[in-house]
Amino acid sequence: MKKLTLLLFCLLVSFAQISFSQAEGGKSRYTFILSGNKAGYESSTRNPDGSLQLHFEFNDRGRGPSVNEKIVAGKDGIPVEIEITGVDYMKAPVVERFSLKQGNATWKNRSEEGEKKLTGKAFYSSISGASEETGLLANALLAAPGHKLPLLPEGEASIEKRSEIKISANSQSRTVVQYAINGLGFAPAPLWLGQDGKFFASVSSWSSIVEEGWEGTLAELLKEQNKFDNQRSGSLARSLAHKPKGPLVFVHDNLFDSEAAKMVPNQTVVITGNRITAVGADGQVAVPKNAETVDAAGKTLMPGLWDMHVHVSPGDGLLHMACGVTSVRDLANDTDALLQMRRRFDERAEIGPRVVMAGFIDGRGPYQGPTKVFADSEEEARAAIDNYAKLGYVQIKVYSSLKPELLPKIVEMAHAHGMRVSGHVPSGINAEQFVRDGVDEIQHMNFIFLNFMPQVKDTRTPARFTEVAAHGAELDLKSGQVQAFVQLLKDRKIVLDPTLSIFEGMLDDRPGKMAAGYAPVADFMPAQVRRGFLYGGLEVPDGMDQRFQDSFQRMLDMAKVLYDNGIPIVAGTDSLAGFSLHRELELYEKAGIPSAKVLQLATLGAARVVKRDAELGSITPGKLADMILIDGNPAAHVSDIRRVKTVVKDGVVFQVADLDHALGVQPVH
Repeated sequence: MKKLTLLLFCLLVSFAQISFSQAEGGKSRYTFILSGNKAGYESSTRNPDGSLQLHFEFNDRGRGPSVNEKIVAGKDGIPVEIEITGVDYMKAPVVERFSLKQGNATWKNRSEEGEKKLTGKAFYSSISGASEETGLLANALLAAPGHKLPLLPEGEASIEKRSEIKISANSQSRTVVQYAINGLGFAPAPLWLGQDGKFFASVSSWSSIVEEGWEGTLAELLKEQNKFDNQRSGSLARSLAHKPKGPLVFVHDNLFDSEAAKMVPNQTVVITGNRITAVGADGQVAVPKNAETVDAAGKTLMPGLWDMHVHVSPGDGLLHMACGVTSVRDLANDTDALLQMRRRFDERAEIGPRVVMAGFIDGRGPYQGPTKVFADSEEEARAAIDNYAKLGYVQIKVYSSLKPELLPKIVEMAHAHGMRVSGHVPSGINAEQFVRDGVDEIQHMNFIFLNFMPQVKDTRTPARFTEVAAHGAELDLKSGQVQAFVQLLKDRKIVLDPTLSIFEGMLDDRPGKMAAGYAPVADFMPAQVRRGFLYGGLEVPDGMDQRFQDSFQRMLDMAKVLYDNGIPIVAGTDSLAGFSLHRELELYEKAGIPSAKVLQLATLGAARVVKRDAELGSITPGKLADMILIDGNPAAHVSDIRRVKTVVKDGVVFQVADLDHALGVQPVH
């Protein structure tokens, strides 16, 4: 056995060296696919000095990185020098450097600068590097004792082999090997290497990168990945879910009445199966003899939270549930992938929330959204809407490249199916026209501000963020123009999905400073996740720091104006699953919305918007048993929403400590 282990170790070291020398004398090229569409590429060549030169770029609605990376590796395949230049996803300058000399590691990037004396091997994980860097990490892990390595600046990674499959494309066949790296996020990160150890692909339903010429194998690779991801999530669902054998009863709880937006003390709630069967004062509600009883004294029992703006990705279900989010509205996704995830959640094969779905439609063009569903004609729009309705979607979301003249017809066709219509304001019209064309809802607060910025001619570009950052503070919320628009929203019963937390990140976060939205929980996160919270937001021009902050404050002020005028607000995030919703609710409180009203809009208010309030949104006899137990009083202090201890979805009980452990998150409190 020892000889076999030594032989395997030597072979793995050889693979690491082969991987780095593979491109010598030639080039490698990869295709980047975003939501089924080719969006960019990556290339690698060997420099005369033996270093590896990488280039990576893609275009996503005018955004996307373009970076050049030079890597010098040691004999063990671990980088000793890395230099990265270019621009990041939001077009901010990238200058990142790493060096390892005589056991001393130093690094500097947009948000980090440090050094560390090493006593053993470690792998620097860049924040702006190309995909092939992950291939180098995989090979370094395969060659390391125990297949583990410390990461720099912090953390630890490990690797496991999953499977080998033979694939074919363009009259060629080859065998590729699936591995999964632990320590890079909340869940194992799969990737594919060739049998020679060379990076081959990284695949997901949202975005993928694969060796050029093998794009046709992505579906096969993803199917193979899903087998293992589903096995893992299924195992977690079986081990972490507790289904009471009899009734489940919470006693002595402070019950949040989402109908009245107030706290009611000393309550008893009885759940039988997946339904709430009794609610009332302690001592006045009969507790069944065979009940499982939870003493909730000093804690708050409230309906499960809704996140009304998500794009569900693998692993998100666990994150949502760990944060008390038992229902979500998906506002754009790959149809097949979403339907599969939703089915697994509903069948309890995977831990995750209830999902209501909005179908995404955009027009074709250089700034088209990441989708496979486009409509440049009434016929295409009708076909898309009919298909979404057939699949059970409740809403249509339009996007920035849609031809404005198609919007009224889309509204008419969607409404004929009983579907709501919302989205980005298509470029070429403003939010006022968007509303007058018959939509029901607007996504993102920046489109409210752009309504008063006619100088922004093309809202498909990043100008829809940068111009609001530069000029949002100038908007007079008491002006007649603003007041007339607010009245229009009220008259038309328009709902707003402001996603304030993402604009806080863009306008207020600064490189090297912990993001305000995640500061309370950052130190409990996996190390590599925590690093992302230091990255910062938009690039701030000289002299504009305070202006950006003032513009975000004006967004908060606008939210309060809309709330005061009776405009329904739904809590959506479009960001990190679960944890970002907590910040979204904190921002509503910061804007001046009373805490209890914030909880109301994130529970019953959301359920009403999507017409699920007959069964969800409040703790009422007859409704489905979706609720959360909180160690605190979020109706008085919304931040207590971060202290969820127990989650009940459809009568099944989950302890947040168990969910956090599965995610690699330390207990927050």
